[in-house]
Amino acid sequence: QVQLVESGGGLVQAGDSLRLSCAASGFTSSNYAMRWYRQAPGKEREWVAGISSHGGVTSYADSVKGRITISRDNAKNTMYLYLQMNALKPEDTAVYYCDAYRGSDDMRYWGQGTQVTVSS
Repeated sequence: QVQLVESGGGLVQAGDSLRLSCAASGFTSSNYAMRWYRQAPGKEREWVAGISSHGGVTSYADSVKGRITISRDNAKNTMYLYLQMNALKPEDTAVYYCDAYRGSDDMRYWGQGTQVTVSS
């Protein structure tokens, strides 16, 4: 079955780095763009970063541009999506979700999320 499993979250201090991972299996991930979203307490889920199906195109929200890098490894049977986060700020505190999206038929899958907490 389709699985997207995030990991790598935790409690860090402002200025620290974290690398989030998302293991995707059970579908042809090379046909899907991948995105990271986050949801802070009391706020709506917001898009953070995206990467095209073959990894050639990336995009970032203005709030994280320059501090965060999205990447993917399609080579394995399980596709891995990464989010390298540097210079973390307290406002980066949120649950981070990975998302697989296929534009041709609007198909999408979500992971269960991983908590990132940044203390000041």
